[in-house]
Amino acid sequence: MIKHSSLIPIEVIERRILLVRSQKVMLDKHLAELYGVQTRDINKAVNRNIDRFPKDFMFQLTNVEFKNLMFHFGTSSWGGTRKLPRVFTEHGILMLSSVLRSKRAVQANIAIMRTFVRLRRILASNEKLARKIKEMEKKYNEQFRVVFDAIRKILIPEEKSTRMYGFTEEPKVSYQVKKSSSNKK
Repeated sequence: MIKHSSLIPIEVIERRILLVRSQKVMLDKHLAELYGVQTRDINKAVNRNIDRFPKDFMFQLTNVEFKNLMFHFGTSSWGGTRKLPRVFTEHGILMLSSVLRSKRAVQANIAIMRTFVRLRRILASNEKLARKIKEMEKKYNEQFRVVFDAIRKILIPEEKSTRMYGFTEEPKVSYQVKKSSSNKK
């Protein structure tokens, strides 16, 4: 396996990839950080070349989507954002490399593309494994049902539990004292 010297660790990029409208995207703000430019510079370059960014390459978040992201990231302020953020799909990020031409932007783009490819491989291997399990399940149906159920639970990502804050009413528990029947003579 070839190791690529990258300006940005893959783990950092992976944390920046979000799922919005069933698409893997990155925020303009995060791309600007990775490219070492201001968000406004990315948006200016996009506006000058808007015909290169159709809706399946880039779109602007709605108010609801933006509020959900702010909640997700646990921040109430995004540095005085006046406009709703833009998000870029993998193809939009690729197109950004033709618009932003700095050496750092090119290196960041290469790292981002490698991360997207890595994520696709992981997803494909999970799908392949799931297909094989289904085939085995048909073949050995009842004998290994418990094993297949356990494997399926491993494959399905856990949902993070939401922690409850504040006070909750405790359930009322009633206790009954049992009278012992002792034989006293």
